[in-house]
Amino acid sequence: MLKLSLLLGTIAALADVAGALVLVKARIGQRYLRYFVALGAGFLMATSVLEMLPESLKLDAKLAPVLVMAGYCALHFLEHTIVPHFHFGEETHHHEFMSAHTSYSVLGGLAVHALFDGVAIGSGFAINSLLGWLIFLAIFLHKAPEGFTMASVMLASGSSRRTALFSAVALAAATLAGVLVIELAPQMVRYGLPVSAGVALYVAATDLVPEVNREPGVKMALVFFAGVAGFLLLRMLIPTS
Repeated sequence: MLKLSLLLGTIAALADVAGALVLVKARIGQRYLRYFVALGAGFLMATSVLEMLPESLKLDAKLAPVLVMAGYCALHFLEHTIVPHFHFGEETHHHEFMSAHTSYSVLGGLAVHALFDGVAIGSGFAINSLLGWLIFLAIFLHKAPEGFTMASVMLASGSSRRTALFSAVALAAATLAGVLVIELAPQMVRYGLPVSAGVALYVAATDLVPEVNREPGVKMALVFFAGVAGFLLLRMLIPTS
């Protein structure tokens, strides 16, 4: 029988796709994409520092910092050693705001974060139904912006709208996988969450923020801060515990 956690994980996953559809169908111009990227950078930075890191420390205060650093270094090593053709800037065209390297690195980082969205939903229902519902609501509310951000990053890199949509589908699949992971191996949460926190921190600080900083003026900084503020507002309105 289909478990409630898997059903709600599916609903949360579909919100990723819905967010991407809003952008793809609206056909928003390229000049607006940089603002969506800045908003997503602030949101992802806040998520990694204010949510993922503290929760990782609660799981294991001694091991978590090591695993966070391991996640950060692993993605850095991957981007600059194992996949050399994705080095920053190599696949950037003059009409693009972001490089293809950056867009797929963002997809990887957000996919890991989406995986642990599913882990969180499964973990909540493993403890009690009330906690499970609260976590689901908190995650559901940021899923559409997450899919919207992922699609905007893909379009800003010069990818097609079809690719942008499928990038959000990938996030949805990762969310469902996370629900299944917690059902099969709940003990992995204490290791996987801090590693994913390091990955998310790398994507936000090393990939996205430098792209945002290319634009002069105060507007981009304000949009970045708006992304952080949006995350804080969600945390205030929908507590996860």
